[in-house]
Amino acid sequence: MVWRVLVGLAGGVLIVVMLGEFFVAFLLPRRVKRDPRIARGLFRMLWRPWRWVASRLSSAAEDTMLGFFGPLALVIELVIWTLGLMIGFAALEWSFGSRLGPGASHGFGDDIYFSSGQFLSAAVTAVPVGSAARALSLAEAATGVGVLFTIIGYLPSVYGAFSRREIAVSQLAPRAGSPPTAFRLITRTAETGRWQDLRDYLKEAEAWAAELMETHLSYPQLAYYRSQHVNQNWLAALTTIVDASAAVLAAVPEGEAISAENTYAIGRHAFSDLAHQFRARRDHTPRRLTDEGFDLLRNAFESENKRLVDRETMRRRLDRFRGEYEPNALGLSEWLGLTLPEWVATDLLQREERPRVEAMPPSPTVRTPGR
Repeated sequence: MVWRVLVGLAGGVLIVVMLGEFFVAFLLPRRVKRDPRIARGLFRMLWRPWRWVASRLSSAAEDTMLGFFGPLALVIELVIWTLGLMIGFAALEWSFGSRLGPGASHGFGDDIYFSSGQFLSAAVTAVPVGSAARALSLAEAATGVGVLFTIIGYLPSVYGAFSRREIAVSQLAPRAGSPPTAFRLITRTAETGRWQDLRDYLKEAEAWAAELMETHLSYPQLAYYRSQHVNQNWLAALTTIVDASAAVLAAVPEGEAISAENTYAIGRHAFSDLAHQFRARRDHTPRRLTDEGFDLLRNAFESENKRLVDRETMRRRLDRFRGEYEPNALGLSEWLGLTLPEWVATDLLQREERPRVEAMPPSPTVRTPGR
């Protein structure tokens, strides 16, 4: 009798925990600090060995394997919650005496079989006997229907958010290159003299960064979904956009780059919240922008824009802006296995650093006497 009471209590607690986890993960608009513990722990527990195995493969195979993790982990998460609910209801039914029909006695395995059938609305041969058994049967069937319809509505939202994210990532490639860099985004504008186009793009990017932050906080597994192209990913796109916004803010006098200011603010906010979500912040700023890279960046602004602060002020302001978001970007890059973009492409820096060899004068023609 005591064992039945304890098993029944354990089953009830398991049902409450699984339903609470399911409600927080699928229905409740979450704050940054409110995250389902089981889901978060499951993703972190599976991700470490998965990434370790992937790191032993070739570059292309590694990216392919990492791309399977997001969808597969979501399926495993749903399976665990479903099994938890089935076992919880089976424990309650067993604690009430397993009255699943007249005749022979029934064991806990029969209760699990009956529970899974009720949860999945499948036909089972056993028939509950008694008011309590029938009430539990109806409650489990209703729970199963509710969970099923919630998942049906949830998955299109996840893949809709993924699709919108990837469209924005693809739209950045013609502007900033593949992989993207802030220098390419700015020099493309400087070459054409169309700075208004950059302001308009940063204004559009502000809305995208805000949506990315909200969707990746609501659906954390989206961060593990890889982009279709190897040289592109959502973290590189967000970093490039925030880099460009920070460069514009640092270069022009205060109050003259409202679009860049707003985009930088929402991008920095996104980095902060996402790094907190994945516990991925680092305490140091990566050395992504070298002195040579900064000189190239400054020259791009000077080629067209006449209203600029001096070089030292720009560098000091840019270093301050970078320190507010780059540690979070680095932490996310290391945890998710996504490449962090450079400020200036390495091949371009190498061309600039290559020593110039002066052209040698042509050697005089030697004439043979008599010719």
